[in-house]
Amino acid sequence: MFTLALALSLLVGVTLGLLGGGGSILTLPILVYIVGMEEKAAIAVSLIVVGITSATALIAHARRGNVQWRIGLIFAAAGATGAFGGGWLAAYIPGVWLVRGFLVMMVATGIAMIRGRRTDSDQGHAPQAPLKIVLEGLVVGVVTGLVGAGGGFLVVPALALLGGLPMQKAVGTSLLVIAIKSAFGYLGHATHVDVDWVIAGSLSASAIVGSLVGGLFANKVPAGSLRMAFGTFVLVMAALMGWQQL
Repeated sequence: MFTLALALSLLVGVTLGLLGGGGSILTLPILVYIVGMEEKAAIAVSLIVVGITSATALIAHARRGNVQWRIGLIFAAAGATGAFGGGWLAAYIPGVWLVRGFLVMMVATGIAMIRGRRTDSDQGHAPQAPLKIVLEGLVVGVVTGLVGAGGGFLVVPALALLGGLPMQKAVGTSLLVIAIKSAFGYLGHATHVDVDWVIAGSLSASAIVGSLVGGLFANKVPAGSLRMAFGTFVLVMAALMGWQQL
């Protein structure tokens, strides 16, 4: 089963490399239902895997000029604060409820991806006040810290709509935000969760390979078609996880 988990981690990396998000949507189910990890430990490991993979994928996007560092760092600072608080707060919430919260996030993400977003346009929007970016970052950060999810597929549209970034730059900048936010989210969980570093390191290495592959095809796959297929996949996984919970 661990071999299957490694193979699926490649998909996590490919998704991050292509869309600038979606890693945690896949990583948590892999850890809980394939590796057999306890819920809170799985959330902590998910944050490690997604954070390391995002940092690696960020390098290629930065070389192509797709990272807006100022907006990204403002969003990341707010997101990191929220993620740490969410990770700390998770200690007081039963693991089963955290997973159910993750299920809600999966359904919302899948529906949003299938419906499409205004961020499909390559045209940026007028930059908004930094305060709005900070507030959005805090909200997304708390969600990430609590359930190890809600990273890129919330960050990308937030950066495009609130930060005024075109889609390509929103994807690249989201990787910066996810990497920083995941690190702080993990630190919040580290106060009450022990991590299996062999599993975390192995899955991270596999996901990094996938992110490099995804980066190679980032400009070749129509984003709309990919989001439609992945959104459907996320909803199917949510249904399977919901059945397991029942």
